Amino acid sequence: MCSIFGMFDLQPGDDLAGLRQQALELSQRQRHRGPDWSGVFVDAGVILVHERLAIVDPASGAQPLRSRDGALALAVNGEIYNHRELRAISDYDFTTGSDCEVINALYREQGVDFLHKLNGIFAFALWDGEAQRYVIARDPIGVCPLYWGHDGQGRLCVASEMKALVGICHDLAPFPPGHVYDSSDGQLRRYYDKPWRDQGSCGVSG
Repeated sequence: MCSIFGMFDLQPGDDLAGLRQQALELSQRQRHRGPDWSGVFVDAGVILVHERLAIVDPASGAQPLRSRDGALALAVNGEIYNHRELRAISDYDFTTGSDCEVINALYREQGVDFLHKLNGIFAFALWDGEAQRYVIARDPIGVCPLYWGHDGQGRLCVASEMKALVGICHDLAPFPPGHVYDSSDGQLRRYYDKPWRDQGSCGVSG
């Protein structure tokens, strides 16, 4: 169990130092989820905070996870069960042994069309500094919690627990399971469809 906090759509002229402090204080509301490490990443358009419970790669898996070139920053709550298989077929230059770093690898190699390849539970926020693009996603069943909303200045905020956004976001809501939000087109879309049959379509003939 970890927690993430993200603040996006920062504008020129924003007080980055002040917003960084605010983000850290809001993330502290969910610190009980990750008592081992607090990590923060700040760029011109984003602030990411991660409260970590170290399970996989406790020595080098601190978040936000950065790509070797520094362009990608990733904050994740979750566990990717098939990370070894995904690593084995990737040409990405991994920097840690974290199971979640495969998210950076798949994004770098395939864009956002990789989520169906993840076997696991997750809620993440990924920042691509080169493209000035961010991606937010939640696992198909919604095992890992995630909430989002906009603050008074229109910045998009996400957090693992609702209380981290209470009093900040006027349109606070759960981020829907099995969905991804891509800032490049501003669309929230479903990436996962239930594979089982609709029970309503079953009938008995006699």
